[in-house]
Amino acid sequence: MRQPSVISRRVAAAAVSVVLASGTAACAGPEDAGAESGTSGKGSAAPQKGGTLTVLNAEAQTDFDPARLYTSGGGNVPSLVFRTLTTRNREAGAAGTQVVPDLATDIGRPNKDATEWTYTLKDGLKFEDGTPITSADVKYGIERSFAAELSGGAPYLRDWLVGGDTYQGPYKDPEGLASIVTPDPKTIVFKLRKPEGEFPFVATQTQFAPVPKAKDKGATYEEHPVSSGPYKVVSNENDGERLVLERNEHWDPKTDEERKAYPDRIDVRSGLDEAVINQRLATSSGADAAAVTTDTNLGPAELAQIGSDKALAARVGTGHFGFTNYIAFNPKVKPFDNPKVRQAIAYAVNRTSVVNAAGGSALAEPATTFLPEQKAFGFTPYDHFPAGRTGNPEKAKELLKEAGFPNGLTVTLLHSTAQNRTTSPEIATAVQEALGKAGITVKLDGQEPNSFNEKRWSVKDAPGFFLSRWGADWPAGGPFLAPIFDGRQIVTNGSNYNHAQLNDPAVNKEIDEINKLTDLKAAAARWGALDKKIGEQALDVPLFHPVYKRLVGKDVKNVVISDWTGVLDVSQVAVK
Repeated sequence: MRQPSVISRRVAAAAVSVVLASGTAACAGPEDAGAESGTSGKGSAAPQKGGTLTVLNAEAQTDFDPARLYTSGGGNVPSLVFRTLTTRNREAGAAGTQVVPDLATDIGRPNKDATEWTYTLKDGLKFEDGTPITSADVKYGIERSFAAELSGGAPYLRDWLVGGDTYQGPYKDPEGLASIVTPDPKTIVFKLRKPEGEFPFVATQTQFAPVPKAKDKGATYEEHPVSSGPYKVVSNENDGERLVLERNEHWDPKTDEERKAYPDRIDVRSGLDEAVINQRLATSSGADAAAVTTDTNLGPAELAQIGSDKALAARVGTGHFGFTNYIAFNPKVKPFDNPKVRQAIAYAVNRTSVVNAAGGSALAEPATTFLPEQKAFGFTPYDHFPAGRTGNPEKAKELLKEAGFPNGLTVTLLHSTAQNRTTSPEIATAVQEALGKAGITVKLDGQEPNSFNEKRWSVKDAPGFFLSRWGADWPAGGPFLAPIFDGRQIVTNGSNYNHAQLNDPAVNKEIDEINKLTDLKAAAARWGALDKKIGEQALDVPLFHPVYKRLVGKDVKNVVISDWTGVLDVSQVAVK
């Protein structure tokens, strides 16, 4: 949620309907997708350098300034221009959920309690003009992200860095943040307010891209940001509607093990209708043969058409991103203050009908856990209220009777009118029909996206029963569970993502203890256990995890889809 996806908590409401734009926060959804191995995958001929890769998008690549972008793993198109201290591992599948060094020599060296992180820059790093990249450039790039006129990026450093909560950026406070220390041109040290074992993941976001102070032009810097990556911006029209990138001759691949940078040129064209994008990719005429999309999925009807064409089906990529669609409860509102009512709804849900409403099994997988079904998040299987594939209305009726509603009850479900197949009328209707079989009459309250988001993220006005969704800013349990269940993150005068307003000291303490861990595997196990424990309270009903399907042009090669983004990584793509 912008984030994307995510954390994401400050921007989730704003972009929940723009699920798939490149460079958006992870909780908004994937940043890109492409084809699996096959005629256009890793199994084909060795990729060659050269040519032009065209990107066909619906949404413009706006705010092309590293301070303003809300990305996960450095983003997709943005990571072609902006290198960061760390980045995502550019490998397919689960291996791609690992954080790896980028500008830095390692993923960071913590002190004993993970309140201080030290990084050393690699040798030979240069900007597009040939000047060396220093730790001071990284520090300045981060400090710019605190300026009000450059807002929009991830909020973590404002919360985590000592003094970050009051710092207003280098334009108002040129002395900078004392909690970012650069003892020499290659060393940078971050001093945090509290332990953060997942700091290496945050260091993948574009706020960690270096910016030379002498070249900073404030709000207009996005028109020609100085590249530290394999490509530089040669044209940016209408705030990212047409973005043209060409090779940065001072990028040294010896310092960058992640980006392959095969094409000579990247031409990003936006403002297109999604149906037109998919048709152009399918037809693959002219330049469209070497084209991908970073924000447009295939729908059920398109997948049905493609299914009978083996050659076309071979160009469809499948990806999984850390995202969960769910029913949210606000226990402050009756009758949802009664755990048995919440449990009854959990038993009554028909996940098969919900999955069908989301586009079918090709586009959605049923969920019974809040955490996504990926090892990196700490996924621990559980199903506290087993409803089977089609619901258990009889068990739901028993619980309603125990709750004091032997004749059933009537409730109202808030949903969005946006046709997004996640919080939309189709999903709401599927829930309504399933609960009706258990004696629960569901009245549907559909509202346009802005109103819908304002209500569900409001402590004051949040209803007791609504559809929601959440995605992580990086593949770990922290950005998934903490914003939703940490009582200290309840926001009373802004967007609140703790829908249940849970403020359990035991949960808060466990979150703090996990955050101290720098062993990410150990942390993942603890996140999974915490998810299972919280799940016993029936504060939500997980419905499904999305699956992403996208086409690539017939001449696109070397497609890599990782479980970090769930989509094709443009830094790996080659064209014929």
